[in-house]
Amino acid sequence: MLWKDGVPAEVRAGRPIVWWNDRGAAPAPPTVDVDEALREVAWGRPFLRAIFPELEATEGRIESPLIPLGGGGWSVPGPLYAKADHALPLTGSVKARGGMYEVLGHAKEVACAAGLLPEGTSSELLASDAARTLFAARRIAVGSTGNLGYSIGILGRALGFAVVVHMSRDAKAWKKARLRDIGATVIEHEGDYAAAVASAREASRADPSSYFVDDESSLPLFKGYMCGGLELADQLAAFGLVPLPERPLDVLIPCGVGGAPAGIAYGLKHAYGEAVRLILVEPTQSPCVLIRLAGLGVMKSVYDVGLTNATLADGLAVPSASELACAMAGALIGSVVTVSDESLLAACRAAWRDHGLKLELSGAAGLAALGAFYNDLRRRGGPDPTATIVWTTGGAHLPEFEFRAMLAAAGTSAAQVD
Repeated sequence: MLWKDGVPAEVRAGRPIVWWNDRGAAPAPPTVDVDEALREVAWGRPFLRAIFPELEATEGRIESPLIPLGGGGWSVPGPLYAKADHALPLTGSVKARGGMYEVLGHAKEVACAAGLLPEGTSSELLASDAARTLFAARRIAVGSTGNLGYSIGILGRALGFAVVVHMSRDAKAWKKARLRDIGATVIEHEGDYAAAVASAREASRADPSSYFVDDESSLPLFKGYMCGGLELADQLAAFGLVPLPERPLDVLIPCGVGGAPAGIAYGLKHAYGEAVRLILVEPTQSPCVLIRLAGLGVMKSVYDVGLTNATLADGLAVPSASELACAMAGALIGSVVTVSDESLLAACRAAWRDHGLKLELSGAAGLAALGAFYNDLRRRGGPDPTATIVWTTGGAHLPEFEFRAMLAAAGTSAAQVD
């Protein structure tokens, strides 16, 4: 049942739903120069390799493995894989992709403007004493629930920038602590994610030395995430998987403000066209992208439909979707699945029990949505996939005490974790 604004009654009631983007022909998204984005990522690798010892073996590449998930309790048609951004180097989060792209791009612009980086120069020069002195007089600001802030913080501080992270009430204490440990300034807000971003934006505008990373409308962040979609396409080719329109690739992606899944969706659509189905997964109380897409452009916030934005999945506790993300990839999204906190807890428990995957609740969203999505797909008579990918994010830096508490909440004793 739909309300007059297009938002399903189940969404308003906070009940899980599989929503299909069946609005007919939609305008094509703006185009992005994919090759240029890939060149920028490659340009930054020498600096990353030089400054972070953990990237020596990968020659500066920030990439995650594609892990087959054989066995376990996941009932899906065909093979199932995890695109394991929960194990991404440096941050253990998909946010590293966008954050690294934007911060390195900003550093490059500043260094070029100061004459420190002649055309054709290696990014390793960004680690020079002259560059660090230049960056030390500047700051980078961002609003975050935690993972984007850490991605911005770890690279910004490595370059020598001052970093200020505005964090919402949903942010975990351990995420604030790790930012302070690397020398970032953390400003805590009583409001939600949107309020923290707005405060960060306003404070940055008032400071001429500040550069603001805007999670709600950043094209550089989008480009970094897009390269993750292209990375997955290369890995699937190595596995010998060739999606076809009649047997598409299904990719389930956790969704907060929408920037990361929109970028990934754009990259995968560039690679596969109609041979890929993109499925976003949001908490039942925070389905901001679903509301933006289904609400005919009228509904702007989960609060507009009576929801609370309260979820244990702090990385997905976002009340309003990114307008840029919806413009760039709204027409590319095939469906949105909403999931309860209970299902996220159960998915985290099963991921650890069956596959040894240590995930934050946000990172398990794709796993939590599998049953509902494929039950609904069968009801609709949709084609089975060539393969199913769940995009995992958040986990490598999850403190052990937090992980044990989460598993206990999911019905697992501390003894079972060992």
